[in-house]
Amino acid sequence: MAEESFKEYGKEEAIVLLFEGTGFDREEKPAFEAAPGSTVVNASRFFLEGIDFDLTYFPLKHLGYKCVAALAGDIYASMAHPRTLSVKLGISAKLDFSHVRDLWSGVVAAAREHGFKSLDLDLVPSPNGLSVCISAVGEEFKLTRGRTVKARSKDLVCVSGSLGAAFLGQQILEREKRSFEKTADDSSQPDLEKYKMLIGSYLKPEVPNGVVDRLEEVGIYPSHGYLVSHGLSDALKRLVRDSGLGVKVYADKIPFEGNSFAFGKEMDIDPISAAMNGGDDFRLLFTIPIMSAEKFRRDFQTFDIIGHLAQPEVGAVLVTPEGVELPVKAQGWRNEE
Repeated sequence: MAEESFKEYGKEEAIVLLFEGTGFDREEKPAFEAAPGSTVVNASRFFLEGIDFDLTYFPLKHLGYKCVAALAGDIYASMAHPRTLSVKLGISAKLDFSHVRDLWSGVVAAAREHGFKSLDLDLVPSPNGLSVCISAVGEEFKLTRGRTVKARSKDLVCVSGSLGAAFLGQQILEREKRSFEKTADDSSQPDLEKYKMLIGSYLKPEVPNGVVDRLEEVGIYPSHGYLVSHGLSDALKRLVRDSGLGVKVYADKIPFEGNSFAFGKEMDIDPISAAMNGGDDFRLLFTIPIMSAEKFRRDFQTFDIIGHLAQPEVGAVLVTPEGVELPVKAQGWRNEE
């Protein structure tokens, strides 16, 4: 089959072709009919090549999927249901229509999985690599909003899966990239089978798509929710800020992928540090009322209870297995010239 090229299509025709067979109609201004009394929730993110992803090892289909998963996670963290999705792609000269089709297939797959009702796409030129600007709208029902409770000391802090794995997976891929750049030998492919869970956590994170429906069904209403995408420390600092309370998280309760510690030892990376300060885990973090503890443990067995809220003077602390309380510090970032 001949390589598809943008030279064959204008912008509008290219967009029409991308929507063909997706099950979505192109929406100029994505909209939905909200239920009476419901609240609209907005989320947006901007992904830049060289900062948020590296196309040397990041499959375009996975990238499209991951970008949508991030937005769906932001919507779920607000206890809302995904409704509309808008995507704007900044495309550099090194990418052609076939590449964009791969990226778009990942976007569509994730949009279906997370139940988005309408989808919009725009294509613009980019002089500096690929960029993905994506925004979403969700709907929080009146009943859910009315039953959200105020956070209290001793409420549970729960996460939807392992932490730190995405950062470790990225480190594996970066290591192999450096090795390839030294040899430039296309015939030599690395054996990454034993790292597939860690790499998968980075390239294609799974966000639980039925969690809000299930919480509403069993009548558990979190007081706060976050998508852990910049490390657990960042989420805990936001929780302290938003709740006005302290929080204690226990190092031996944090869930890890099975070979996180083996690879951490191999690369001299502490998996706990990766969980606290790494990124791209895309795990949901909820604070659950202590009175719902037994029901939550029974009905949400894929979640792990890693700590609890505390009095404000505690701040945010990580408790070691020996009982030492270490202040949590979210890592900053530098804009390097």
